Amino acid sequence: MSSSDTVPATDLSTGLSLRAVGAGLLAALVGYASSVAVVIHGLTAVGASTEQVVSGLVLLGFAMGLTAMGLSLHRRKPISIAWTTPGMALLAATGAVEGGFPAAVGAFIATGVLIILAGLWSPLGRWIAAIPKPLANGMLAGILLKLCLAPFLAVSQAPGMALLVLATWAVVGRVARLYAVPAAVAVALGAMALDSSGGLAGGAVLSGALWPGVTFVQPVFTWEAMVGIALPLFVVTMASQNIPGLAVLATYNYAPPTRPIFLATGAASALTALGGAPTINLAAITAALCASPDADPNPARRWQAAFVGGIGYILFAGLVGVTAVMVTRSPPILIEAVAGLALVGAFGAALMGAVQVEANRTAALVTMLVTASGLSVAGVGSAFWGLLLGGAVHLLHWRPSVSQPAK
Repeated sequence: MSSSDTVPATDLSTGLSLRAVGAGLLAALVGYASSVAVVIHGLTAVGASTEQVVSGLVLLGFAMGLTAMGLSLHRRKPISIAWTTPGMALLAATGAVEGGFPAAVGAFIATGVLIILAGLWSPLGRWIAAIPKPLANGMLAGILLKLCLAPFLAVSQAPGMALLVLATWAVVGRVARLYAVPAAVAVALGAMALDSSGGLAGGAVLSGALWPGVTFVQPVFTWEAMVGIALPLFVVTMASQNIPGLAVLATYNYAPPTRPIFLATGAASALTALGGAPTINLAAITAALCASPDADPNPARRWQAAFVGGIGYILFAGLVGVTAVMVTRSPPILIEAVAGLALVGAFGAALMGAVQVEANRTAALVTMLVTASGLSVAGVGSAFWGLLLGGAVHLLHWRPSVSQPAK
């Protein structure tokens, strides 16, 4: 039986797989620990308070968990869901917009609606897929560049903690690459918790963070946020998460229909945005942990890994209060350093994808450099202008292929 087929619930091959359970828990741990600092940094950059960050993370945990559980159980495929890490890096690079965090929430809702439209209206999804991959990678590389420089800039501002985090990342990465970023995050969180200058007295954390709550945010819809956040966030989410996520699944011979995935993730994103949660999407980095033979030799049982991974994200939702308070009350450069380490691999992959094809290299580099420059015109962030100017260079240099006459 092909792994892309729907497996009946009564099939004995779908019996509980302890190996898949372990892979799912590992995927949730790696996905959460390796990039939660990026999410927190992105939300705070667009104006979220500590309470709003906690609320967003709680709802993110439930949105990712319930969506992954529902899709993987229904389709019997390892459909892993994650937050949009590149999108959070986009928020960090964009910063506050006119209207503050409520305007960013309005942009989150609009992004969810666009993802729903991509599921309902096939041409929209095809248009996003038609964006030249070098340009999409160039935009992503430009977004990530500033964050990836932060770990090394932190050495001059907080040398003790920064060097400890860097050393942990390098040493653990030499032994077990998969655990390098989570180990660095653990060391950074420990240092943050012990840093008296951050105001993290144990009583303060215990009194207000162990029981995280949800805070409603009244959305505001501004054209600056729509163009500066919603459109780039939609493009980044589709080009850097959903499309690669589908490619990872296809690598292991899974071909789930895209419509229910986009409808579910788009609706969940739009709904939870009212509590400050950003966009969710297909996992692209941790997807292989659940879809590969490492999860289970039997392809028909690997869906259990994605299902358990969803449970893991819901469990982590109970810890976000402590995590968010520690991170938001610590030196900003240290937060950026941890986020940057989590994104080094993504930056390398994006840069390689941007410059690999010589014919598209100039346009991709223009996209990357404009995006990295922080250019802002009329309140619209650099990611949009990078894609626009890079696209113009791409069209200027584009030449239609001419078929050779038959001899």
